[in-house]
Amino acid sequence: MLPERAEFWGSFCGRIRSRFPDLYRSWMDDLVPGELDAGVLVVRCADRGRTHYLQERCAGSFAEIAGELTGHLVTVRFETSSQPLEAPREIAPAERPRSLDADYVFDEFVVGPSNRLAHAACRAVSNEPGAAYNPLFIYGPSGVGKSHLLQATCAEIMRARPHFAVVYLSCETFVNEFINGIESGRVQQFRDRHRQADVLAIDDVQFLVERETSQEEFFHTFNVLHQARKQIMLSADVSPRQIPTLEDRLVSRFNWGLVTHIDFPDLETRRAILQKKARLRGYVVADEILDLIAERVASNIRLLEGALIRAVSQAQLSGQELTREAVVEMLDESDGQRRRLPIRDIIETVSSYYGVRLGEMLGRKRTRSVAQPRQIGMYLARRLTGLSLEEIGGHFGGRDHSTVLHAENAIESLRRQDRETDRALTTLTNRLLQKR
Repeated sequence: MLPERAEFWGSFCGRIRSRFPDLYRSWMDDLVPGELDAGVLVVRCADRGRTHYLQERCAGSFAEIAGELTGHLVTVRFETSSQPLEAPREIAPAERPRSLDADYVFDEFVVGPSNRLAHAACRAVSNEPGAAYNPLFIYGPSGVGKSHLLQATCAEIMRARPHFAVVYLSCETFVNEFINGIESGRVQQFRDRHRQADVLAIDDVQFLVERETSQEEFFHTFNVLHQARKQIMLSADVSPRQIPTLEDRLVSRFNWGLVTHIDFPDLETRRAILQKKARLRGYVVADEILDLIAERVASNIRLLEGALIRAVSQAQLSGQELTREAVVEMLDESDGQRRRLPIRDIIETVSSYYGVRLGEMLGRKRTRSVAQPRQIGMYLARRLTGLSLEEIGGHFGGRDHSTVLHAENAIESLRRQDRETDRALTTLTNRLLQKR
């Protein structure tokens, strides 16, 4: 038997929140504990997706805390709506793909200038799958929300159309399952699973590079689904034409629908992301702390969330208040542990790409052929170095912070209007990230 249930569960959630902040979600407070019988504690959740999250990621941690509070060895079993969580089966209509993350829904996605079009397109697809933007191809650097949008779209389609068969998986999984199907003589079962789907969403499709047989299989799967007006959604780190060794016929088909880009979030979007992540995990963090993290972590969302979790965890473990000084020290330490991209690499890479001499990049020449590459260098420095406006300006010939801010805004605006600039920025970003 459990101790007083309300008191037990309050203590339980408090310990999960403080000991495992990376696992904790605010909705865990709404979980319902059942009886403790024969060393098994039942925990009930109304949503199958959240039950899957608990089963896959939290079973050991929950058992550890339950054991501490009861003084006995406890196993935790998660159930959905009073029904035990069934063993995973082959995907079927109305079944949630096992790979969907319960946190990846539209309500938890922060919309900003860098992702507005992609978000709107996914919303349109979720309202009219197979009709609006088919296929939908989203590309951008790692950690900017591509997987979140694809999974949110799948989740919304399943909510509104529970009879739909939805398949979401990574391209690597697609390729591995295809290879396993060949080796086991079950290729037809593999084809049936993917070609009978109402929605097929595949992440990181650039994994098809140099895989001729898998490209052939995907080509025919794409054709079957598209001809049947079934929804296809894809993501990659670059646009279709920039994926090396991808067959022209696949490049052509990927461009049949909408190809849209997601970039690193701007400062205001990063602040909003941190506020939402803090709320989701039940953290109480001062605005000045969130602003500091948003200013210092200027690249992808995963690094933002990681910085937030580390800051809160350190404060909870030390029992001290989360101060600006402590966060600065933590971020400085993290930067020291991770080899930072030298701004000199950015300047040299941009100079080489545009054929501009280093002296001109750092000088006062204002012709468009020099000024635009200089602004692009500042723009990339803002996203890839974590340096302040003043520090970046100093590296670019002693310019002030307002010049760097103007460059960032100008290039962001140009990127949305000019495909050539967008492609150049994607190429430069990928080259620079490989240097890390």
